[in-house]
Amino acid sequence: MLNTLKRIAKDLLAITWIRRVYEVVNRVVLETFGSSRFLTYLWYLVSFITFNREQSAVLRGRRDYYRNKHRDRVTHVELRRNIHRLEKGLTMRPRRDVFARDYITETIEFYEEAVNQCRVSPGTMEQSEMDWAHDVLTEYFRVAVGEDATVQAARSRFEAAEYPGESTGKVPYVKTSLSDVDYESLSSLVMQRRSVRWFEDREIPRDLVDKALLLARQAPTACNRLPYEFRIFDEPEQVRMVSAIPFGTAGYGHNIPAIAVVVGKLESYFSPRDRHAIYVDSSLAAMQFMLGLETLGLSSSVINWPDFEPLERKMQKSLDLALTDRVVMLIAIGYAHPEGMVPYSQKKELDTFRRYN
Repeated sequence: MLNTLKRIAKDLLAITWIRRVYEVVNRVVLETFGSSRFLTYLWYLVSFITFNREQSAVLRGRRDYYRNKHRDRVTHVELRRNIHRLEKGLTMRPRRDVFARDYITETIEFYEEAVNQCRVSPGTMEQSEMDWAHDVLTEYFRVAVGEDATVQAARSRFEAAEYPGESTGKVPYVKTSLSDVDYESLSSLVMQRRSVRWFEDREIPRDLVDKALLLARQAPTACNRLPYEFRIFDEPEQVRMVSAIPFGTAGYGHNIPAIAVVVGKLESYFSPRDRHAIYVDSSLAAMQFMLGLETLGLSSSVINWPDFEPLERKMQKSLDLALTDRVVMLIAIGYAHPEGMVPYSQKKELDTFRRYN
């Protein structure tokens, strides 16, 4: 017994020594190469694999953006972006007589491609997206006055496209409705939503998940692109497989009834400046999704996704993801177990994380 305790003590001392050496070496490296952008550049020349997947994904996403422009698709991200830009111009106060001159021709080109797809291959594109594009362009040309040659040429092409659908009134409007949800009610919902890790062994109704997703899609995204997908898994074997991939499900992954993988779509962007938008936009949607689940009696827990190459490869293969598909997070979904506990998770005080001006 005494020998066993001595051996354990020696092992603990060895672990402590290794940890301290590792920390010292880490600090020396970080203090040195983190002291300037040039030295940082040199560091990543050697350890390029760290961000190689993201770099490749961003570049291929840009490639696919241009490849997709002339392909039939369910949704046309470039059209969505420009139509939303027009919407913002229509809402400006005061509104200029002529605006969007620098991108209206490009917008009409996108519109013509979409109309042609609707005419040649009906049912292959979202009807609601096409109706929205048509309505906003109709409103734009209605309010555009003057004799600007670029706008007039775009108007002629718009009319010549002859969209086969009908106007549905999807144009900017005055926001007048007031919510009957007061601050206290919202606060109660937010405080009620906790990260639950213990669930009942109950099937999750898909219609409830879909209802929550309808709330998720209302979250704001840059230029209304909605550059994400929610991959939902509710078949037990698949749930076990997916939930076992990230690090954060140890000890409870076996009792998750359903799981969502939130995937950002980098082919939605033509410039690397927007490479982080998928994380911002999908996270906004994910929060509304989880609050929506809570109102429907379902609980959830965010599962962190590490940018770790072995796990990236495994998830890519398991979900048949393209390189441009970036996993943002996973979300466990289920009915909270009546005896399950949740962490208290004390939050930071307001004065700690809030600054004015």
